[in-house]
Amino acid sequence: MPSKKIPVAVLGATGSVGQRFIQLLESHPWFEVAEVVASERSVGRPYREAADWRLDAFVPERVAELVVKDYSDQIESPLAFSALPGEVAEEIEQRLARDGHAVLSNTSTHRMGADIPLMIPEVNPDHARAIEAQKKNRGWSGFIVTNPNCSAIHMVLTLKPLQDAFGLEQVVVTTLQAVSGAGYPGVPSLDMIDNVVPFISSEEEKMEEETQKLLGKWNDGFELDPVVVSATCTRVPVRDGHTEAVSVKLGQAATPADVAEVFRSFQGRPQILELPSAPKRPIVVRDEPNRPQPNLDRNSENGMASVVGRLRECPIFGVKYVLLGHNTSRGAAGASILNAELFKVEGLLPV
Repeated sequence: MPSKKIPVAVLGATGSVGQRFIQLLESHPWFEVAEVVASERSVGRPYREAADWRLDAFVPERVAELVVKDYSDQIESPLAFSALPGEVAEEIEQRLARDGHAVLSNTSTHRMGADIPLMIPEVNPDHARAIEAQKKNRGWSGFIVTNPNCSAIHMVLTLKPLQDAFGLEQVVVTTLQAVSGAGYPGVPSLDMIDNVVPFISSEEEKMEEETQKLLGKWNDGFELDPVVVSATCTRVPVRDGHTEAVSVKLGQAATPADVAEVFRSFQGRPQILELPSAPKRPIVVRDEPNRPQPNLDRNSENGMASVVGRLRECPIFGVKYVLLGHNTSRGAAGASILNAELFKVEGLLPV
């Protein structure tokens, strides 16, 4: 554990994911929020005034009085967590990486880049090797690392142990995604009350493409996994927590009991290294017939686990289950923080 905390900047700090970064970093043993960055309407104001705080508890006192910086201002912190809007992320994240910062991004802009890691530390920690190629290719002294889409990350956490144990061929998934995934104010209430919206722009493509990169290999370039994913993404009137109904065709036959055992025993680098934000159980298996439920299970392992239930035979694909994951904790800010913890332990941060 470092003797002195590493100063970090939060980009897009006033938005919903930015606020989650602030909350999760408040008592972090390694990192400390030193700078908050947002759009021009917030610049020059104390964070307490600029952020329409929508999370439980209060704005952390130490961060509350930080003055919001502009996107164009000089950033001093060696590490930047990005919750930037997509329309501005490309220029800002690349500028910071060029100038020597480690950029841990939740934004989708760079996820599928040919030399940019898209990472879940339990799934593909070896993809961190891509940053050396990235720095060489682009002439950067820093780098960009991304975490996946908020639905893809929870699904892939459950697919990885299945891939390792049985092989993986095809996946069909239908999501029921919380409104917080759309940010604040998000989806108009008259569209959500008494309703399900059966379309979320670009979400299905992200789940299908990102899964192949996450489950693939890095050999001086990314080799995509051939698994075929068919996704249908919907928005439902739930505040936090994405639910997903998943059917999987495995490479070899396995019973629901076999799959449950693989889920329960799954661990990755974060658990071995005992990283501060790592869930002790990346996958929590519920045996009750009516679980998981967003209201009851989204905060399992501090919101950093994927919760699986209704594990059963599928007459078409072989096995099916329902999973639930917190979309702004493990599905967004928490994922970037866990990536940063891994990079710190591996000696890859510029500090």
